[in-house]
Amino acid sequence: MKFIITILFISGLVLSGCDNQNDSKPEGPYLVKEQISKFVPTELKYNVRSLDERQKIVVEKLYQASKIMDRIFLDQVYSKNKQIKADLMAKDKEEANDQLELFNIMFGPFDRLEHERPFIGIEEKPLGANFYPEDLSKKEFENWIKNHPEDESAFTSEFTVIRRDREKLVAIPYSEFYKDDLTKAAKLLLKAAEYTDNVSLKKYLQSRADAFLSNDYYQSDMDWMDLSDNDIEIVIGPYEVYEDRLFNYKTSFESFLTIKDRAESKKLDVFKKYLKDMEIHLPIPDEHKNFERGSESPLAVVNEIFTAGDTKAGIQTIAFNLPNDERVRKAKGSKKVMLKNIIEAKFKTLLKPIAEIVLVPDQLKYVSFDAFFNHSLMHEMSHGIGPGFITVDGRDTEVKKELKETYSTLEECKADILGTYNNIFMIKKGVFPKEFENEVWATFLAGAFRSMRFGINEAHGGGNAIIYNFLIEKGGFEYDKSTRKVKVNFEKAYNVLEELANKLLMIQAEGNYQGAKDLIKKYVVQSPSMKTLLAELSDLPVDIKPVYEIEKMYE
Repeated sequence: MKFIITILFISGLVLSGCDNQNDSKPEGPYLVKEQISKFVPTELKYNVRSLDERQKIVVEKLYQASKIMDRIFLDQVYSKNKQIKADLMAKDKEEANDQLELFNIMFGPFDRLEHERPFIGIEEKPLGANFYPEDLSKKEFENWIKNHPEDESAFTSEFTVIRRDREKLVAIPYSEFYKDDLTKAAKLLLKAAEYTDNVSLKKYLQSRADAFLSNDYYQSDMDWMDLSDNDIEIVIGPYEVYEDRLFNYKTSFESFLTIKDRAESKKLDVFKKYLKDMEIHLPIPDEHKNFERGSESPLAVVNEIFTAGDTKAGIQTIAFNLPNDERVRKAKGSKKVMLKNIIEAKFKTLLKPIAEIVLVPDQLKYVSFDAFFNHSLMHEMSHGIGPGFITVDGRDTEVKKELKETYSTLEECKADILGTYNNIFMIKKGVFPKEFENEVWATFLAGAFRSMRFGINEAHGGGNAIIYNFLIEKGGFEYDKSTRKVKVNFEKAYNVLEELANKLLMIQAEGNYQGAKDLIKKYVVQSPSMKTLLAELSDLPVDIKPVYEIEKMYE
């Protein structure tokens, strides 16, 4: 596979998880130490020598701003988090120390690997996290909007929290609710902007500082898309909606602080020109395809030196595709960023050992570095295609608003389906050789178990549960009870995956909320073979736990 290695090999490669529903609940006693052991401490270096003196100051200020994102996100997850953490830190007992360590991994007292099972106290995690009053039901929220249509925009905004004011519900902008922290973060971004010599980075940091105070993130997202000739790659602010399990409306604060690998980034340029072709190739009628999104689609390979907030909670992200604002995507497309050192760490620690346990021996030979990476890349590119703005019953709306709490699971499922679908498309286009196809399939199947181990109540795990169970049902994957191994049926898999792609994309295109709920109810379950194979993996770690060298320098 020298052609793929020449273009794509990046020191070690891995299947993406970019890092909702399940009927089964974890059973048995809860062992905090055992849960901590599922995360392997992994040091992430900060190559300070690669930067000049002014760049070092920029990184320091951005690190400090990122730490504030940790603080805001902790509050977003659960209203009692700050008090629980303070109580744990005040105790000097081994049990409290263990609980604090797991609390810091999970950003709260709920285990993200165990369907949000509480490990401190007995209270259940609110579906709306701390974005809404804990006693607020979906029905009450929807009735309020029905009776107060003038509030719909503010109530469904990605950048407001909902609170009670006596007998009323009110929407409070993030810029007001988190004013103290966002003001501090804005000052740090402006200080970093003073020291950067890169014009595009300076512009982004200034406009993002403005956004923290104005609650309008559009221009700063546009400026982030325009970053060029930069060594420091930073994205900071509210983006993903995973934490809002009530509606998937509200965004969580996060930060990725990274150093760009320019040489490896350049190698991915070959894929940019295929984004429109991927849209054309989608297995849905043309009227549902999205030809209005921008096609700039920058691709970057970076090394992570610090992350904060949503992306650091529980499972670590290996790649991301931002921004999520459909207005920005319409104008410019979206940027795909591959986290090289995280990819390397996860391949070594997780993916190959999983494949060796779940796959039949004669398909294990097809599991390759290149296939892991290519799926990760195509997963992120596939977030940028398919339905976005849609029309439902004469209303102009967005997929994410119509699918509500089902959106994250279906969107991650879409990206994983199309990650493989578009790799096969690249073979058809002659970008990859024909013999690469078996590698694509076998690696995809093994990688699904990595994601499902995150918990199928989580968006990435749930999305892969849909894929795995659908392909098992239709014969694209086959499980052997006698050997407890699974394999790809290379003759059937493509047609079955295409059928699932059509089904899911049409749910998105039509804003079919009921269809999304039905798909999740049927397929986001621990089927017998899945349950057996996940049990076989129980002795393996589930993920890495980053140990950031930069923290040692500035703490």
